[in-house]
Amino acid sequence: MSLRERVYSVLVVSAAEKLNTALVSSLPESHYSPVQIVSNLSAAKRLFGERSFDFVIVNSPLPDGDGSRFAIDVAAGSSAAVLLLVRAEQYNGFFEKVAEHGVFTLAKPLNRPLLSVCLDWLSSARERLRRLEKKTVSIEEKMEEIRIVNRAKWLLISELKMDEAQAHRYIEKQAMDRCISRKDVASEIIKTYA
Repeated sequence: MSLRERVYSVLVVSAAEKLNTALVSSLPESHYSPVQIVSNLSAAKRLFGERSFDFVIVNSPLPDGDGSRFAIDVAAGSSAAVLLLVRAEQYNGFFEKVAEHGVFTLAKPLNRPLLSVCLDWLSSARERLRRLEKKTVSIEEKMEEIRIVNRAKWLLISELKMDEAQAHRYIEKQAMDRCISRKDVASEIIKTYA
């Protein structure tokens, strides 16, 4: 699926109605859905706790804070791409505070071409995070397989008096001969001897 075909969920945290209207008109439903808008950090935290989003756009300031801590927490604790919108005169201070945490910062006022480019950046960042998530899951699955296979080897060593090389070969051969994974063979051994 190409980037242009993907649909991204968006959380907008903004108390500025004019900006909210402009953002919604720049986020066509064919590419961004659902787009949920909340006007304060408390509501944003509640909503973010209930579901995940691909993009989180925080328009600072908000009635209950500047939004930088929320942006940092979202970037650190999820795979959402996060954009913090700040007043032009505050840009440098916010950028230094949030950039190292992976939060994008953009100075206001915005125009459509700049917002469009920024949304493309968020798409790129989200796809990169999506690939990293897949790698992480793959590594975790591989580590789990290694743990199960090692446990089965030690059971073969203790119960059938094999040495480690024999136990390893036994599991490999069973997996090849039966056309099943080493993890499945190991699980059967664990069920039998544990």
